[in-house]
Amino acid sequence: MQKTFKTIDEQIQILRDKRLIITDEDAAKEILLRENYFFLSGYRHLFLDGMKSRKFKVGTDFREIYAMFNFDRQLRYIIFKNLLIIENNLKSIFSYQLSKNYGFKEKDYLKPSNFNTSYEKSRQVNDLLHKIKRQIRINGAQHSATTHYISNYGYIPLWIVVKVLSFGIVCELYSIMKSKDQVEIADIYNLKVHDLLSFLPILANYRNLCAHEDILYDNRTSVSIDTNKYHELLDLPKMNGEFTSGKNDLFALIIIMKFLLRDDEFRLLIKEIDYEKSVLGGKLKVIDIEDVMGFMGFPRNYTSLINM
Repeated sequence: MQKTFKTIDEQIQILRDKRLIITDEDAAKEILLRENYFFLSGYRHLFLDGMKSRKFKVGTDFREIYAMFNFDRQLRYIIFKNLLIIENNLKSIFSYQLSKNYGFKEKDYLKPSNFNTSYEKSRQVNDLLHKIKRQIRINGAQHSATTHYISNYGYIPLWIVVKVLSFGIVCELYSIMKSKDQVEIADIYNLKVHDLLSFLPILANYRNLCAHEDILYDNRTSVSIDTNKYHELLDLPKMNGEFTSGKNDLFALIIIMKFLLRDDEFRLLIKEIDYEKSVLGGKLKVIDIEDVMGFMGFPRNYTSLINM
């Protein structure tokens, strides 16, 4: 069946046909125009009357759906600013490690021999270094710091180059580093190389999701993080001996951030999430706030993660 254009009036009628209460039609019309019916409908799932139902639970009000939409937006802002902190930290650490060991000019630090020299990695190394050089050419001219170094010194040090590289490129950079460089970097975070390798693509996924204003609360990553001490300490739910939350849901990202943020940064992150939770909780009627948090993988005792 083809999806055809629907006017705002038609969209309102569709929602009412699905049993959604709309008391202020003018306000609802403005929201649908500004925020997009399709995007807003992404928040309906928890309010539907059963797994396969297309109708809302009896008593569901448009304002509750919109409250869920705004909760996700605020959550996205909170997550995004902390992802930017992590991104900046990783770029700084990576550039320090590579500059320390291989020099500070492009002709030195971008040598393939500075990275994993195994046959299996050779193609990835060459491809990624080509991407880095391309991003330097394309993005370098748009940044005052890079143009300053080129004009005055004839080269761009890596700690400046990382500013013009995408987070995805920087994350992949770690995967091609020599083992000793990977270990030294992972040690800064008290992590194993395997764990940091698994964390980076998840961070990049959420970074892109947040940057493009995509729906956050129901995101599931294609890979899961390994079980760690926080799964055990929080006594997260299990099924058949396997943890069912904190693996590939939003709470898995929070666990990753626990490892990568400073204690004060992580404390503020949790406090801000908890505040938005209380705001949403006061606006929900047909579902409970714990239904929302549980869907995202958050246990009731998630704030205790601050002191673990």
